[in-house]
Amino acid sequence: MSVRRVAILLGKDFKYGSKGFVFIMAIVAPILISLVLNLVFGTFFSQTAKLGINDQGDSRLVDLVSASDSVQTRTYASADDLKKAVESGAVDMGVALPENFDEDVLSGNSIVLPAYVWGESLAKNRGILLATVNSAVRQLAGQEVPVHIETTTLGDAQSVPWSDRLLPFVLLYAVTIGGIMVPASLMVDEKQKRTLTALAITPATLGDILAAKGLMGVILALVMSIVILLMNQAFGVQTGLLMIVLGLGAVLAALFGLVLGVLIKDITTLFATIKGIGILLYAPVFVYMFPQIPQWIGKIFPTYYIVQPVVEISQQGGSWSAIATDVFILIGLDLILVGVVVFVLRRTKQFAI
Repeated sequence: MSVRRVAILLGKDFKYGSKGFVFIMAIVAPILISLVLNLVFGTFFSQTAKLGINDQGDSRLVDLVSASDSVQTRTYASADDLKKAVESGAVDMGVALPENFDEDVLSGNSIVLPAYVWGESLAKNRGILLATVNSAVRQLAGQEVPVHIETTTLGDAQSVPWSDRLLPFVLLYAVTIGGIMVPASLMVDEKQKRTLTALAITPATLGDILAAKGLMGVILALVMSIVILLMNQAFGVQTGLLMIVLGLGAVLAALFGLVLGVLIKDITTLFATIKGIGILLYAPVFVYMFPQIPQWIGKIFPTYYIVQPVVEISQQGGSWSAIATDVFILIGLDLILVGVVVFVLRRTKQFAI
C-alpha cells in the first residue's frame, strides 16, 4: 500500500464524490436535524447554567466560579438548602465545599467533592458547570490536583430533556451516514460505472482503493460528529478522550461501509440493505430516548459502543475509568471488521468487474 497513491485517490474521491447525493446528505441532513431539534426543544435559547454552592469554610473557589460569564452562581447557607434548590430545579447543579477545602487543595490532597445534579437539567449545562468547577479548582491550586466530583442526581431522574435523549440519535446518524453510506456508495458507484476495473490496471492496488474510500468515510464521520456535538454544546471536558472515541467509532462505521461496498453491486440494493438493517444500527439510541428500557439491551448492538462512551463523556462528565470497558470492546469490533474486510475481498471473485 502506498501513502502517495492513497492520498491521490482520496483527493479524487473528495473532488468528484462530494458532488454526489449521499455525500451532500451526509453533511446537510445531520445539521438540519440538529437545528430542528434544537429549535423545537429550545436548547439554542436556554438560560445560562446555574450553580449552587454551600461553602462551609469561606473558600476562594466561590469567587473564582462567580467570575465566569457562562455560569450564574447562587450561595446557600446549608447543605439541606442546597439540596432543596437542586431538587426543585432552582439550580442545575449544587456543590458542597467542606470547611478545609482550600487548604486540602493547596496541599495536593486527594479530595472527593460532593455535587448534586438536577435530574431535568440539560446535558450541556452540566458539562459547562463541571468544566467551570474543574477550571476554578486548577486556578485555585495553581496546578492539576486530585479532586473528584462525585455527583448525585436529585429530582425526577427519569425526566431527561428530550434534547439530551435525542442527541445520541443525531450523533449516531452523522457517524453512520458519513462512515457507512459514503464509502459504500463510492465503491458501488465505481463498480456500476466500471471505473473500478480501470483503476485496477493502474499502479494503484485494491488495498489503496479501499484505504482511500475508508479514510474518506472516517474523516466525514469524525468531522460531522464533532460538528453535531459543538452545535449541541455537548463536547464535555475530556476533549482528547472524546476525540479518541469518535475516531474509533468512525473507523468502525467506515469498515462496515467497505464490507457493504464490496458485497453489493448496485445503489438500489445498497439503500435497501441500509434500510433493512436500520433497526440494528439505531436500536441503542432507544435506550437513551426511553430510560425505562434496560441498558443491557443496547449492549447487544455494536453501535452501542460508539454512542455510550460519547454520552458518558459529554453528558455525564465521565473519565477513562467509566468508559474503558466499552472502548476496549469498540477496538475489538474494529479489529474484527478489519478481518471481515480482508475475508470478503478474498472470497469475492468478481469484485472488480
